[in-house]
Amino acid sequence: MTRSGVRARPRARRLPVLLLALTSLLAACGGNGDDGGEAEQSPDECASAEAPGVKDADAPPKPTAPLDPGQTHRLVFDTTCGEFTVELDPEQAPQATASLVSLARSGYFDGTLFHRVVPGFVIQGGDPTGTGSGGPGYSTEDRPAAETQYTEGVVAMAKTQTEPPGTAGSQFFVVTAADAGLPPEYAVVGRVAEGMDTVRRIEALGDAQTQQPFRPILIEKVTVESE
Repeated sequence: MTRSGVRARPRARRLPVLLLALTSLLAACGGNGDDGGEAEQSPDECASAEAPGVKDADAPPKPTAPLDPGQTHRLVFDTTCGEFTVELDPEQAPQATASLVSLARSGYFDGTLFHRVVPGFVIQGGDPTGTGSGGPGYSTEDRPAAETQYTEGVVAMAKTQTEPPGTAGSQFFVVTAADAGLPPEYAVVGRVAEGMDTVRRIEALGDAQTQQPFRPILIEKVTVESE
């Protein structure tokens, strides 16, 4: 199984290509998009949206402290296909989760696209340029454990092939396969706690060949909830 969910730094301008053999991957990961016996979601439930231009998104400085371990932190994604909530896991990725909260609070993700959608594998967003090569201008590193698995609903950070395991910027992916079969190289920041049906609607708009959505899918707003 080759790598995926890849992120390139802005200065490199290298598109983070999902390097995979699509035929074997989709067979292994349930290419029909029905991994958990769920009813197939209709893309018609997604609102139409215009593709935004490159967003002028200045990222806040890299956080210097992890999130409060005594609190539960969630990111609520309001998209043109509905809403889903990610419960963060600071224990697995203290640096990347603190960065995601900081970026979300600054509005960094608002008005950005899911620029890569691979049915039966992942949906990927978090790039204000919409090209797959953008990022906040800094990186974090939370090396995942050797036994890490990327199963349905897991949310992890994308990176390039040349970056060390656990490197992260702003691009993230949500696993839609029962098991994506990825090596333990991508920092796991949490899991979808609510709204997997929304994730499935986004997935239904993807093209397995181009690895892009058939039409623009916007992240309208990301809200941080802490309790």
